[in-house]
Amino acid sequence: MTHTRIRPFNTRDTYPEQALDNDLCQAVVTHGGKTVWMRGQCPQNLDDAVNLDSHDPVEQTHKVMQNIRQLIQEAGGQMEHLVKVVVYITDVRHREAVYRTMGEYIQGVHPVSTGLVVQALARPEWLVEIDATAVIPD
Repeated sequence: MTHTRIRPFNTRDTYPEQALDNDLCQAVVTHGGKTVWMRGQCPQNLDDAVNLDSHDPVEQTHKVMQNIRQLIQEAGGQMEHLVKVVVYITDVRHREAVYRTMGEYIQGVHPVSTGLVVQALARPEWLVEIDATAVIPD
């Protein structure tokens, strides 16, 4: 791991009542490198901004995480360089599905994470948006 992860944990331990398996941590220390600030990623194509034709939170989260991975790779990095995510969902009942799906992309990465339930996102069909930051080492 290129960054120092302080107090790593897994959500299966901190939220035993929920079927989650996310590798997160309390803080990340980066050393040099270039920071990749990504806008909140939504369930739409990066090339043409066409929305994913699905109202399933799992499918939407896959698209969002695929976009994040693609942007990090285009900047010259890998998912292990992800240091922070802020997850916005429009329905608390989607939390487990969204976090389980996100967990598939961050196994072993341990970014810091903040989660919010919001009234709405920019488009009514969007159920999830994830804001991400990565730091790619020199």
